[in-house]
Amino acid sequence: MSVLGILDLSAVFVFALTGALVASRAQLDIIGFLFIGCLTAVGGGTVRDLLLDRNPVFWIEAPSNIAVACVAAILVFLTAHLLESRYKVIVWLDALALSIAVSAGVAAAQAMGQAPAITLIMGVVTGCMGGLMRDVVCNEVPLILIRGELYVTAAFAGAAAAILAPVFLPSPLAPVIACAALTFLLRAGSILFGWGLPVYRPRPPKDGPQ
Repeated sequence: MSVLGILDLSAVFVFALTGALVASRAQLDIIGFLFIGCLTAVGGGTVRDLLLDRNPVFWIEAPSNIAVACVAAILVFLTAHLLESRYKVIVWLDALALSIAVSAGVAAAQAMGQAPAITLIMGVVTGCMGGLMRDVVCNEVPLILIRGELYVTAAFAGAAAAILAPVFLPSPLAPVIACAALTFLLRAGSILFGWGLPVYRPRPPKDGPQ
């Protein structure tokens, strides 16, 4: 299996876990778990492949991705009640899945010889879209939109690190490691220490005529 295939499969498994955990918070049945788990698992990669015109889409080319997502969803269906805080687990698993998926998006774009700007976008799209679909469908506040936290920024920085890594390290695994490490570091720092970018705060209008 190629590096891209391993990254896709790993991201599918971890994202499916987060999707199933969100399904557990919504108290869905087993079919709901499977649907949300698979939607989360393949959503970002599907959008990436459609934009890049990769044919067939990765999970159609390798249906084992869907099987892995279903296994993850069933595993959560059987064990979610044992977790003390499902939300905390979702946040941390999502951070791990994000770091892997961004790497997969970058690798897919680079394999097709895309320009750096497109590679950056594909990394962000692959990392963010599945989780966004999950949260919107389950009526949760999307993690990507939580005010002041690093999410898209972490994905963008990780994708940029993957593009720059070969300049400093000749290893073929350097882009994957640099991308995953920086993405997870920034996301973890945001979760633990509140790292974030400044947010817009409107100023009250001045008195008198404008």
